[in-house]
Amino acid sequence: MNADIKNSTMPLLTIHHKTEYRYDRPVGFGEHRVMLRPRDGHDLRVLASELDIVPKPSSLRWIHDVFGNSVAIANFEAQSDCLTFNSTVTVEHYPLDEVALKPGDEAYYYPFQYDHEELPDLMPSILPQYSDPDGAMADWARQFLSDSGKTKTLDILVGMTHGVRKEFSYRKRHEHGTQHPLDTLSLKSGTCRDFALFMIEALRRLGIAARFCSGYLFVHGDKASGYVGGGSTHAWVRAYLPSAGWVEFDPTNGIVGNRDLIRVAVARDPHQAIPLHGTYAGPTAAFLGMDVTIRVVSAGEEAKVSAAC
Repeated sequence: MNADIKNSTMPLLTIHHKTEYRYDRPVGFGEHRVMLRPRDGHDLRVLASELDIVPKPSSLRWIHDVFGNSVAIANFEAQSDCLTFNSTVTVEHYPLDEVALKPGDEAYYYPFQYDHEELPDLMPSILPQYSDPDGAMADWARQFLSDSGKTKTLDILVGMTHGVRKEFSYRKRHEHGTQHPLDTLSLKSGTCRDFALFMIEALRRLGIAARFCSGYLFVHGDKASGYVGGGSTHAWVRAYLPSAGWVEFDPTNGIVGNRDLIRVAVARDPHQAIPLHGTYAGPTAAFLGMDVTIRVVSAGEEAKVSAAC
């Protein structure tokens, strides 16, 4: 373990995530894919993980998807009018607030070049995935470039992160999926997933590799009025910089680095990082609704909750 990380503040966090599907009659269930387990790494360590599913699946297996995310695949034989997924995970989280880029590093100034050996692996994250026929996203991205010549790469990334936070309004949407980045730009509003996808596509217009990241936001008691988008799962951006590697940027809350962000999944596109999805066998009208409850608490807060019970 890196000494600087080991000596930094290491919050012990527990994530309680419960999803309940309700029906007006017993129905059958098809395959469900569950992507709720955080990704282990030098900045995040999973200490305990439990996934309780009711009714109990006939089979439950774990795989790593194409991006290395942990995915549980559940199959069912029983019928029920309710399907519940209850995930409890405890992690050690190592906050990294600074991006390590020095004046001599390749990516210190923009434009920069990726190593030719890394480029083939980065290309899917560099090539834009969504149309921009009139160049509106490209124009928005270019506003963060200096008119006087070289621009510090971090100035672009931090500028975009805070630019979305300042210019766009967070709003919950009940429609499924993520809206087109041009709609986000036009409406100047959206969800955390919408903002993340928009910033990713803006970075790709500049040739900077960027990926979608899904996980949880830890909202401190004294910051509850400052963070948005953390009532459910959260989404943000990972950009790849030579020497610094993959770095987190949360345009919804203006966070640079992984502070308060608990990474679960990374993907090229949001539809590849859906926390929970599956099918059921029954009339469409049988579905009554879905309830999601999520709490991310520190060890101290967890102890207070237990003492109060």
